[in-house]
Amino acid sequence: MALEIRQNLKLTQTLIMTQKLQQAIKLLQLSRLELLGEIHQVLETNPILEESQTEETEDLSPEQESLTLGPSAESQESEETGTGDEAKSAAEEWDWDAFLQDRLMPSPTSGEYEERESPPFENLNAQKTTLKSHLTWQLRMAELAEEGEAIGTLIIGNLDRDGYLRATIEEIAQETNVASERVEEVLAVIQSFDPPGVAARDLKECLLIQVKASGLQDPLVTAVIQNHLPNLGNKNYQAIARDLKVPLEKVFDASEIIFKLDPKPGREFDAEDADYINPDVHVQKVGNDYVISLNEDGLPKLRVNTFYLEALRSPEALPENVKSYIQKHLDNALWFIRSIHQRQKTLYKVTESIIRFQREFLDQGLSQLKPLTLRQVAEDVQMHESTISRVTTNKYIHTPQGVFDLKYFFNSGINQILGDQIASESVKEKIRQLVQSENPENPLSDQEIADMLRRDNVIIARRTVAKYRGMLGMLSSSKRKRPGYRRKDFSETSAT
Repeated sequence: MALEIRQNLKLTQTLIMTQKLQQAIKLLQLSRLELLGEIHQVLETNPILEESQTEETEDLSPEQESLTLGPSAESQESEETGTGDEAKSAAEEWDWDAFLQDRLMPSPTSGEYEERESPPFENLNAQKTTLKSHLTWQLRMAELAEEGEAIGTLIIGNLDRDGYLRATIEEIAQETNVASERVEEVLAVIQSFDPPGVAARDLKECLLIQVKASGLQDPLVTAVIQNHLPNLGNKNYQAIARDLKVPLEKVFDASEIIFKLDPKPGREFDAEDADYINPDVHVQKVGNDYVISLNEDGLPKLRVNTFYLEALRSPEALPENVKSYIQKHLDNALWFIRSIHQRQKTLYKVTESIIRFQREFLDQGLSQLKPLTLRQVAEDVQMHESTISRVTTNKYIHTPQGVFDLKYFFNSGINQILGDQIASESVKEKIRQLVQSENPENPLSDQEIADMLRRDNVIIARRTVAKYRGMLGMLSSSKRKRPGYRRKDFSETSAT
Protein backbone atom coordinates (compact mmCIF):
# COMPACT_ATOMS: atom_id res chain seq x y z
CA MET A 1 0.00 0.00 0.00
CA ALA A 2 1.48 3.30 -1.12
CA LEU A 3 1.86 6.22 1.25
CA GLU A 4 0.16 9.46 0.27
CA ILE A 5 -0.77 12.82 1.77
CA ARG A 6 -4.46 13.74 2.04
CA GLN A 7 -6.40 16.74 3.34
CA ASN A 8 -9.48 16.02 5.43
CA LEU A 9 -12.03 18.37 7.01
CA LYS A 10 -13.16 17.56 10.54
CA LEU A 11 -15.64 19.47 12.70
CA THR A 12 -14.91 19.38 16.45
CA GLN A 13 -15.87 21.37 19.53
CA THR A 14 -13.22 22.37 22.05
CA LEU A 15 -13.33 24.53 25.16
CA ILE A 16 -10.65 27.20 25.06
CA MET A 17 -9.69 29.14 28.17
CA THR A 18 -9.40 32.69 26.93
CA GLN A 19 -7.23 35.21 28.73
CA LYS A 20 -10.29 37.02 30.06
CA LEU A 21 -11.80 33.84 31.43
CA GLN A 22 -8.51 32.96 33.10
CA GLN A 23 -8.47 36.41 34.69
CA ALA A 24 -12.03 36.00 36.00
CA ILE A 25 -11.18 32.60 37.50
CA LYS A 26 -8.02 34.01 39.04
CA LEU A 27 -9.95 36.83 40.73
CA LEU A 28 -12.27 34.31 42.36
CA GLN A 29 -9.55 32.64 44.40
CA LEU A 30 -7.64 35.76 45.40
CA SER A 31 -7.77 36.87 49.01
CA ARG A 32 -8.75 40.42 49.85
CA LEU A 33 -5.15 41.66 50.06
CA GLU A 34 -4.21 39.83 46.86
CA LEU A 35 -7.22 41.35 45.10
CA LEU A 36 -6.11 44.80 46.23
CA GLY A 37 -2.65 44.18 44.77
CA GLU A 38 -4.16 42.92 41.52
CA ILE A 39 -6.33 46.04 41.23
CA HIS A 40 -3.36 48.34 41.74
CA GLN A 41 -1.37 46.41 39.13
CA VAL A 42 -4.18 46.74 36.57
CA LEU A 43 -4.52 50.44 37.38
CA GLU A 44 -0.84 50.89 36.53
CA THR A 45 -0.97 48.97 33.25
CA ASN A 46 -4.35 50.04 31.87
CA PRO A 47 -4.68 53.80 31.23
CA ILE A 48 -8.42 53.49 30.53
CA LEU A 49 -9.10 52.35 34.10
CA GLU A 50 -8.92 54.75 37.02
CA GLU A 51 -9.92 54.97 40.65
CA SER A 52 -13.04 56.94 41.33
CA GLN A 53 -12.67 59.70 43.90
CA THR A 54 -16.36 59.67 44.78
CA GLU A 55 -18.43 57.12 46.65
CA GLU A 56 -20.60 56.50 43.60
CA THR A 57 -19.78 53.43 41.56
CA GLU A 58 -20.43 52.94 37.91
CA ASP A 59 -22.45 49.86 37.10
CA LEU A 60 -21.90 48.06 33.85
CA SER A 61 -24.46 49.08 31.28
CA PRO A 62 -25.31 47.86 27.78
CA GLU A 63 -23.84 51.10 26.42
CA GLN A 64 -20.49 50.28 28.01
CA GLU A 65 -20.54 46.76 26.68
CA SER A 66 -21.23 48.07 23.20
CA LEU A 67 -17.93 49.95 23.31
CA THR A 68 -16.13 46.65 22.84
CA LEU A 69 -17.47 46.35 19.30
CA GLY A 70 -14.74 48.60 17.94
CA PRO A 71 -11.57 47.67 16.08
CA SER A 72 -10.13 45.67 19.00
CA ALA A 73 -13.08 43.26 18.91
CA GLU A 74 -13.58 43.38 15.16
CA SER A 75 -11.60 40.25 14.37
CA GLN A 76 -13.25 38.24 17.14
CA GLU A 77 -16.79 39.24 16.09
CA SER A 78 -16.06 38.63 12.44
CA GLU A 79 -14.87 35.12 13.20
CA GLU A 80 -17.96 34.32 15.26
CA THR A 81 -20.72 36.12 13.29
CA GLY A 82 -19.10 37.26 10.07
CA THR A 83 -20.43 40.79 10.53
CA GLY A 84 -17.29 42.76 11.34
CA ASP A 85 -18.18 45.69 9.05
CA GLU A 86 -21.64 45.99 10.58
CA ALA A 87 -20.22 46.04 14.11
CA LYS A 88 -17.74 48.72 13.14
CA SER A 89 -20.40 50.92 11.61
CA ALA A 90 -22.64 50.43 14.65
CA ALA A 91 -19.84 51.64 16.94
CA GLU A 92 -19.22 54.69 14.75
CA GLU A 93 -22.92 55.62 14.68
CA TRP A 94 -23.24 55.43 18.46
CA ASP A 95 -24.48 58.57 20.21
CA TRP A 96 -21.34 59.45 22.13
CA ASP A 97 -22.77 62.72 23.48
CA ALA A 98 -25.57 60.90 25.28
CA PHE A 99 -23.14 58.35 26.72
CA LEU A 100 -20.53 60.81 27.89
CA GLN A 101 -22.69 63.65 29.18
CA ASP A 102 -22.52 62.64 32.87
CA ARG A 103 -19.12 61.00 32.85
CA LEU A 104 -16.77 63.95 32.62
CA MET A 105 -13.98 64.37 35.09
CA PRO A 106 -15.27 66.27 38.17
CA SER A 107 -13.64 69.63 38.68
CA PRO A 108 -11.21 69.74 41.58
CA THR A 109 -12.43 71.52 44.66
CA SER A 110 -10.15 73.94 46.40
CA GLY A 111 -9.69 73.65 50.15
CA GLU A 112 -7.49 75.06 52.82
CA TYR A 113 -4.45 73.10 53.82
CA GLU A 114 -4.71 71.70 57.32
CA GLU A 115 -1.39 71.82 59.12
CA ARG A 116 -0.87 68.93 61.46
CA GLU A 117 1.95 68.10 63.81
CA SER A 118 4.10 65.21 62.62
CA PRO A 119 4.51 62.18 64.89
CA PRO A 120 7.78 61.89 66.85
CA PHE A 121 10.67 60.62 64.79
CA GLU A 122 11.52 57.88 67.31
CA ASN A 123 8.05 56.39 66.75
CA LEU A 124 8.77 56.09 63.03
CA ASN A 125 12.14 54.46 63.62
CA ALA A 126 11.15 51.96 66.30
CA GLN A 127 12.80 48.56 66.02
CA LYS A 128 11.95 45.28 67.64
CA THR A 129 14.41 43.92 70.21
CA THR A 130 15.87 40.64 68.99
CA LEU A 131 17.83 38.02 70.89
CA LYS A 132 21.09 38.99 69.19
CA SER A 133 20.63 42.71 69.86
CA HIS A 134 19.73 42.00 73.49
CA LEU A 135 22.84 39.88 73.98
CA THR A 136 25.08 42.31 72.08
CA TRP A 137 23.98 45.12 74.41
CA GLN A 138 24.92 42.99 77.44
CA LEU A 139 28.22 42.05 75.81
CA ARG A 140 29.18 45.70 75.48
CA MET A 141 28.28 46.29 79.11
CA ALA A 142 30.46 43.35 80.22
CA GLU A 143 33.64 45.43 79.68
CA LEU A 144 35.59 42.67 77.95
CA ALA A 145 38.75 43.33 76.02
CA GLU A 146 38.63 43.87 72.28
CA GLU A 147 39.55 40.23 71.72
CA GLY A 148 36.80 39.08 74.07
CA GLU A 149 34.20 41.23 72.31
CA ALA A 150 35.20 39.76 68.95
CA ILE A 151 34.82 36.21 70.31
CA GLY A 152 31.51 37.07 71.99
CA THR A 153 30.16 38.64 68.80
CA LEU A 154 31.01 35.48 66.88
CA ILE A 155 29.34 33.30 69.54
CA ILE A 156 26.18 35.43 69.47
CA GLY A 157 26.14 35.27 65.69
CA ASN A 158 26.09 31.46 65.83
CA LEU A 159 23.02 31.20 68.08
CA ASP A 160 19.83 29.77 66.58
CA ARG A 161 16.33 31.12 67.15
CA ASP A 162 15.96 29.04 70.34
CA GLY A 163 19.15 30.46 71.87
CA TYR A 164 21.40 27.40 71.40
CA LEU A 165 24.99 27.62 70.19
CA ARG A 166 25.31 25.84 66.84
CA ALA A 167 29.09 26.12 66.41
CA THR A 168 31.75 24.15 68.26
CA ILE A 169 34.40 25.68 70.48
CA GLU A 170 37.10 24.51 68.06
CA GLU A 171 35.42 26.23 65.08
CA ILE A 172 35.13 29.53 66.95
CA ALA A 173 38.73 29.26 68.18
CA GLN A 174 39.97 28.60 64.65
CA GLU A 175 37.96 31.52 63.28
CA THR A 176 39.30 34.00 65.85
CA ASN A 177 42.83 32.53 66.08
CA VAL A 178 42.71 32.11 69.86
CA ALA A 179 42.98 29.18 72.24
CA SER A 180 39.92 27.04 72.99
CA GLU A 181 40.24 27.91 76.69
CA ARG A 182 39.75 31.60 75.90
CA VAL A 183 36.57 30.80 73.92
CA GLU A 184 35.30 28.78 76.89
CA GLU A 185 35.86 31.79 79.18
CA VAL A 186 33.91 34.16 76.93
CA LEU A 187 31.17 31.55 76.46
CA ALA A 188 30.80 31.30 80.25
CA VAL A 189 30.33 35.07 80.40
CA ILE A 190 27.63 35.01 77.72
CA GLN A 191 25.89 32.09 79.44
CA SER A 192 25.48 34.35 82.47
CA PHE A 193 23.49 36.85 80.41
CA ASP A 194 19.74 37.23 80.28
CA PRO A 195 17.73 35.15 79.43
CA PRO A 196 19.05 32.30 81.61
CA GLY A 197 20.09 29.26 79.61
CA VAL A 198 21.13 31.15 76.47
CA ALA A 199 24.23 30.05 74.50
CA ALA A 200 23.93 26.47 75.78
CA ARG A 201 25.16 23.68 73.53
CA ASP A 202 22.40 21.19 74.38
CA LEU A 203 19.26 20.84 76.46
CA LYS A 204 21.09 19.43 79.47
CA GLU A 205 23.48 22.40 79.66
CA CYS A 206 20.57 24.83 79.14
CA LEU A 207 18.61 23.43 82.09
CA LEU A 208 21.66 23.28 84.34
CA ILE A 209 22.43 26.96 83.63
CA GLN A 210 18.88 27.91 84.59
CA VAL A 211 19.03 25.89 87.79
CA LYS A 212 22.29 27.61 88.71
CA ALA A 213 20.91 31.05 87.86
CA SER A 214 17.85 30.47 90.05
CA GLY A 215 20.08 29.76 93.05
CA LEU A 216 18.43 26.40 93.67
CA GLN A 217 20.77 24.07 95.53
CA ASP A 218 19.05 20.72 95.00
CA PRO A 219 21.34 17.79 94.15
CA LEU A 220 18.36 15.66 93.09
CA VAL A 221 17.25 18.15 90.43
CA THR A 222 20.82 18.33 89.10
CA ALA A 223 21.12 14.53 89.06
CA VAL A 224 17.86 14.08 87.17
CA ILE A 225 18.92 16.64 84.54
CA GLN A 226 22.38 15.14 84.11
CA ASN A 227 21.43 11.46 83.96
CA HIS A 228 17.71 10.92 83.44
CA LEU A 229 16.29 13.37 80.88
CA PRO A 230 15.05 10.50 78.60
CA ASN A 231 13.26 8.84 81.53
CA LEU A 232 11.82 12.20 82.55
CA GLY A 233 10.48 12.76 79.03
CA ASN A 234 8.81 9.34 79.07
CA LYS A 235 7.39 9.92 82.59
CA ASN A 236 9.30 6.88 83.85
CA TYR A 237 9.57 8.13 87.44
CA GLN A 238 9.95 4.66 88.90
CA ALA A 239 13.19 4.11 86.97
CA ILE A 240 14.57 7.46 88.18
CA ALA A 241 13.67 6.72 91.81
CA ARG A 242 15.14 3.23 91.58
CA ASP A 243 18.42 4.39 90.03
CA LEU A 244 18.91 7.37 92.35
CA LYS A 245 17.61 5.42 95.38
CA VAL A 246 15.23 8.16 96.50
CA PRO A 247 11.49 8.08 97.32
CA LEU A 248 9.08 8.48 94.41
CA GLU A 249 7.56 11.61 95.97
CA LYS A 250 10.92 13.41 95.81
CA VAL A 251 11.26 12.52 92.15
CA PHE A 252 7.80 14.04 91.57
CA ASP A 253 8.86 17.26 93.32
CA ALA A 254 12.11 17.46 91.33
CA SER A 255 10.28 16.88 88.05
CA GLU A 256 7.84 19.71 88.81
CA ILE A 257 10.78 22.08 89.24
CA ILE A 258 12.34 20.95 85.94
CA PHE A 259 9.03 21.32 84.09
CA LYS A 260 8.97 25.01 85.04
CA LEU A 261 12.31 25.64 83.28
CA ASP A 262 12.39 27.00 79.73
CA PRO A 263 13.91 24.55 77.20
CA LYS A 264 14.01 27.29 74.54
CA PRO A 265 15.19 30.50 76.22
CA GLY A 266 15.49 32.45 72.98
CA ARG A 267 11.93 32.05 71.76
CA GLU A 268 10.57 34.98 73.79
CA PHE A 269 12.64 37.31 71.58
CA ASP A 270 11.80 35.45 68.38
CA ALA A 271 8.03 35.69 68.73
CA GLU A 272 6.59 36.41 65.31
CA ASP A 273 4.26 39.35 64.86
CA ALA A 274 0.62 38.38 64.97
CA ASP A 275 -1.08 38.22 61.60
CA TYR A 276 -4.32 40.11 62.01
CA ILE A 277 -7.09 38.81 59.78
CA ASN A 278 -9.26 41.27 57.93
CA PRO A 279 -12.42 39.25 57.13
CA ASP A 280 -13.82 39.30 53.61
CA VAL A 281 -17.39 38.85 54.85
CA HIS A 282 -19.20 40.02 57.98
CA VAL A 283 -22.27 38.17 59.27
CA GLN A 284 -24.37 39.79 61.98
CA LYS A 285 -27.57 38.65 63.60
CA VAL A 286 -30.40 41.15 63.36
CA GLY A 287 -33.50 39.85 65.07
CA ASN A 288 -33.94 36.26 63.92
CA ASP A 289 -32.09 36.71 60.64
CA TYR A 290 -28.42 36.89 59.70
CA VAL A 291 -27.33 39.86 57.59
CA ILE A 292 -24.37 39.46 55.20
CA SER A 293 -22.13 42.38 54.30
CA LEU A 294 -19.03 42.17 52.13
CA ASN A 295 -15.94 43.94 53.39
CA GLU A 296 -15.00 46.44 50.70
CA ASP A 297 -13.06 48.85 52.92
CA GLY A 298 -9.93 49.97 51.14
CA LEU A 299 -10.88 48.50 47.76
CA PRO A 300 -10.73 51.18 45.06
CA LYS A 301 -13.92 52.14 43.22
CA LEU A 302 -13.08 51.64 39.55
CA ARG A 303 -14.40 53.53 36.57
CA VAL A 304 -13.48 54.23 32.96
CA ASN A 305 -11.23 57.24 32.40
CA THR A 306 -13.36 60.04 30.97
CA PHE A 307 -10.46 61.54 29.04
CA TYR A 308 -10.34 58.59 26.66
CA LEU A 309 -14.12 58.43 26.47
CA GLU A 310 -14.09 62.11 25.51
CA ALA A 311 -11.65 61.28 22.76
CA LEU A 312 -14.10 58.72 21.38
CA ARG A 313 -16.72 61.41 20.73
CA SER A 314 -15.32 61.62 17.23
CA PRO A 315 -13.85 58.22 16.43
CA GLU A 316 -13.40 59.17 12.76
CA ALA A 317 -10.88 61.84 13.81
CA LEU A 318 -8.65 59.30 15.53
CA PRO A 319 -5.96 57.33 13.74
CA GLU A 320 -6.68 53.64 13.43
CA ASN A 321 -3.83 52.61 15.73
CA VAL A 322 -4.99 55.05 18.45
CA LYS A 323 -8.58 53.95 18.16
CA SER A 324 -7.53 50.30 18.29
CA TYR A 325 -5.38 51.01 21.36
CA ILE A 326 -8.26 52.71 23.22
CA GLN A 327 -10.77 50.02 22.26
CA LYS A 328 -8.46 47.23 23.40
CA HIS A 329 -7.83 48.70 26.83
CA LEU A 330 -11.44 49.77 27.18
CA ASP A 331 -12.54 46.20 26.55
CA ASN A 332 -10.08 44.91 29.17
CA ALA A 333 -11.15 47.57 31.68
CA LEU A 334 -14.84 46.76 31.36
CA TRP A 335 -14.17 43.04 31.65
CA PHE A 336 -12.04 43.59 34.76
CA ILE A 337 -14.77 45.65 36.44
CA ARG A 338 -17.37 43.05 35.53
CA SER A 339 -15.15 40.23 36.85
CA ILE A 340 -14.77 41.97 40.22
CA HIS A 341 -18.52 42.47 40.44
CA GLN A 342 -19.05 38.81 39.60
CA ARG A 343 -16.52 37.78 42.25
CA GLN A 344 -18.31 39.77 44.93
CA LYS A 345 -21.69 38.46 43.83
CA THR A 346 -20.48 34.85 43.88
CA LEU A 347 -18.88 35.30 47.32
CA TYR A 348 -22.16 36.67 48.66
CA LYS A 349 -24.21 33.79 47.26
CA VAL A 350 -21.82 31.13 48.62
CA THR A 351 -21.80 32.76 52.06
CA GLU A 352 -25.57 32.89 52.02
CA SER A 353 -25.70 29.18 51.25
CA ILE A 354 -23.22 28.31 54.02
CA ILE A 355 -25.35 30.24 56.52
CA ARG A 356 -28.42 28.25 55.50
CA PHE A 357 -26.59 24.96 56.11
CA GLN A 358 -24.79 26.04 59.31
CA ARG A 359 -27.42 28.16 61.03
CA GLU A 360 -27.39 25.96 64.16
CA PHE A 361 -23.64 26.52 64.44
CA LEU A 362 -24.11 30.29 64.31
CA ASP A 363 -26.82 30.07 66.96
CA GLN A 364 -25.34 27.56 69.41
CA GLY A 365 -21.64 27.09 68.69
CA LEU A 366 -19.16 24.44 67.57
CA SER A 367 -21.11 21.50 68.96
CA GLN A 368 -23.79 22.10 66.31
CA LEU A 369 -21.45 22.27 63.30
CA LYS A 370 -22.85 20.03 60.53
CA PRO A 371 -20.98 17.99 57.94
CA LEU A 372 -20.87 19.91 54.67
CA THR A 373 -19.39 19.27 51.24
CA LEU A 374 -18.64 21.46 48.25
CA ARG A 375 -21.19 19.53 46.22
CA GLN A 376 -24.02 20.49 48.57
CA VAL A 377 -23.25 24.20 48.30
CA ALA A 378 -22.66 23.91 44.54
CA GLU A 379 -26.08 22.36 44.04
CA ASP A 380 -27.67 24.97 46.26
CA VAL A 381 -26.27 27.97 44.35
CA GLN A 382 -26.33 26.23 40.91
CA MET A 383 -22.58 26.48 40.34
CA HIS A 384 -19.74 24.06 39.75
CA GLU A 385 -17.79 22.58 42.66
CA SER A 386 -14.54 24.06 41.35
CA THR A 387 -16.08 27.53 41.50
CA ILE A 388 -17.12 26.98 45.13
CA SER A 389 -13.62 25.73 45.94
CA ARG A 390 -12.01 28.81 44.38
CA VAL A 391 -14.32 31.36 45.97
CA THR A 392 -13.79 29.88 49.46
CA THR A 393 -9.99 29.81 49.17
CA ASN A 394 -8.15 32.28 51.43
CA LYS A 395 -11.41 33.94 52.47
CA TYR A 396 -12.41 34.65 56.07
CA ILE A 397 -15.80 35.31 57.59
CA HIS A 398 -16.64 37.15 60.80
CA THR A 399 -19.56 35.51 62.63
CA PRO A 400 -21.09 35.79 66.12
CA GLN A 401 -19.04 32.66 66.96
CA GLY A 402 -15.73 34.22 65.86
CA VAL A 403 -13.61 34.57 62.72
CA PHE A 404 -13.29 31.44 60.56
CA ASP A 405 -11.84 30.40 57.24
CA LEU A 406 -14.65 29.64 54.79
CA LYS A 407 -13.06 26.22 54.26
CA TYR A 408 -13.64 25.56 57.97
CA PHE A 409 -17.34 24.94 57.33
CA PHE A 410 -16.60 22.11 54.88
CA ASN A 411 -15.72 19.02 56.88
CA SER A 412 -16.40 15.31 56.80
CA GLY A 413 -19.06 13.60 58.88
CA ILE A 414 -18.82 10.82 61.46
CA ASN A 415 -21.69 8.39 61.88
CA GLN A 416 -23.77 8.35 65.01
CA ILE A 417 -25.60 5.40 66.52
CA LEU A 418 -29.02 6.65 65.47
CA GLY A 419 -27.96 7.04 61.84
CA ASP A 420 -27.24 10.78 61.81
CA GLN A 421 -23.85 12.35 61.22
CA ILE A 422 -21.76 14.78 63.22
CA ALA A 423 -19.02 17.05 61.89
CA SER A 424 -15.43 16.00 62.48
CA GLU A 425 -14.65 19.42 63.97
CA SER A 426 -17.35 18.87 66.57
CA VAL A 427 -15.79 15.52 67.47
CA LYS A 428 -12.39 17.20 67.86
CA GLU A 429 -13.97 19.72 70.21
CA LYS A 430 -15.46 16.90 72.29
CA ILE A 431 -12.04 15.21 72.51
CA ARG A 432 -10.41 18.48 73.54
CA GLN A 433 -12.97 19.00 76.31
CA LEU A 434 -12.54 15.44 77.59
CA VAL A 435 -8.76 15.78 77.75
CA GLN A 436 -8.94 19.16 79.47
CA SER A 437 -11.30 17.84 82.16
CA GLU A 438 -9.40 14.59 82.83
CA ASN A 439 -7.53 13.73 86.00
CA PRO A 440 -3.85 14.64 85.38
CA GLU A 441 -2.82 11.82 87.71
CA ASN A 442 -4.76 9.28 85.63
CA PRO A 443 -5.26 10.65 82.07
CA LEU A 444 -7.68 9.09 79.62
CA SER A 445 -6.37 6.65 77.04
CA ASP A 446 -7.48 6.80 73.41
CA GLN A 447 -9.70 3.74 73.89
CA GLU A 448 -11.35 5.29 76.94
CA ILE A 449 -12.06 8.46 74.98
CA ALA A 450 -13.57 6.38 72.15
CA ASP A 451 -15.78 4.55 74.65
CA MET A 452 -16.94 7.82 76.21
CA LEU A 453 -17.79 9.22 72.78
CA ARG A 454 -19.71 6.05 71.93
CA ARG A 455 -21.80 6.58 75.05
CA ASP A 456 -22.37 10.09 73.65
CA ASN A 457 -23.85 8.57 70.46
CA VAL A 458 -20.63 9.06 68.41
CA ILE A 459 -19.15 6.01 66.65
CA ILE A 460 -15.38 6.48 66.42
CA ALA A 461 -12.43 4.09 66.45
CA ARG A 462 -9.43 4.32 68.77
CA ARG A 463 -7.03 5.08 65.91
CA THR A 464 -9.32 7.94 64.81
CA VAL A 465 -9.15 9.36 68.33
CA ALA A 466 -5.35 9.16 68.16
CA LYS A 467 -5.39 10.92 64.79
CA TYR A 468 -7.61 13.77 66.00
CA ARG A 469 -5.63 14.06 69.23
CA GLY A 470 -2.45 14.49 67.20
CA MET A 471 -4.12 17.15 65.04
CA LEU A 472 -5.06 19.01 68.22
CA GLY A 473 -1.43 18.89 69.40
CA MET A 474 -2.17 16.71 72.45
CA LEU A 475 0.25 14.12 73.77
CA SER A 476 -0.56 10.49 74.50
CA SER A 477 -1.95 9.52 77.89
CA SER A 478 1.44 8.28 79.12
CA LYS A 479 3.05 11.65 78.38
CA ARG A 480 0.13 13.70 79.69
CA LYS A 481 0.42 12.14 83.12
CA ARG A 482 1.54 14.70 85.67
CA PRO A 483 2.84 13.58 89.10
CA GLY A 484 2.24 15.11 92.50
CA TYR A 485 -1.52 15.49 92.18
CA ARG A 486 -3.29 14.00 95.14
CA ARG A 487 -7.00 13.39 95.04
CA LYS A 488 -7.91 16.29 97.29
CA ASP A 489 -5.58 18.67 95.41
CA PHE A 490 -7.16 17.74 92.09
CA SER A 491 -10.68 18.18 93.39
CA GLU A 492 -9.78 21.61 94.73
CA THR A 493 -8.24 22.57 91.38
CA SER A 494 -11.34 21.39 89.50
CA ALA A 495 -13.61 23.31 91.86
CA THR A 496 -11.58 26.45 91.31
